[in-house]
Amino acid sequence: MPRRYRPERRQIPPDPKYGSVKVQSFINRVMRNGKKSVAARLVYTAFDIIQEKTGDDPIKVFEKALRNVSPIMEVRPRRVGGATYQVPMEVPPHRQFALACRWIIAAAKARPGKGFSEKLAAELMDAARGQGAAVRKREETHRMAEANRAFAHFRV
Repeated sequence: MPRRYRPERRQIPPDPKYGSVKVQSFINRVMRNGKKSVAARLVYTAFDIIQEKTGDDPIKVFEKALRNVSPIMEVRPRRVGGATYQVPMEVPPHRQFALACRWIIAAAKARPGKGFSEKLAAELMDAARGQGAAVRKREETHRMAEANRAFAHFRV
């Protein structure tokens, strides 16, 4: 049963180091068990590694990685008379960011290597170059949407 109203989005304050709301939101997604200072340290260390290896602004690399991983289309299940169809739909901007963050973090965790910061830095640099597991995930999502284009007329 759908909700009677949609709760308003919480305003996230920008992060202290870069003054970016996206970085703060990313830190919040990395956070486990309410340990924000640990999550912030991991993300900032990853950004320092990116700065060191590429000599480029880590925020630019981060934003480029997010752009390259954000999906434009995805499939959502829709029930029509006893059958469930995978209907391709456009992804709203807020969900694009959420999925991109989730996929980057999951891909970083799955990487072999030493600490999480190094894995995250490597995954962000790969994503900015258009490589890596997170970008593969996005392409896979787009392939699914393309394959199910026949059911696009079932859009909600």
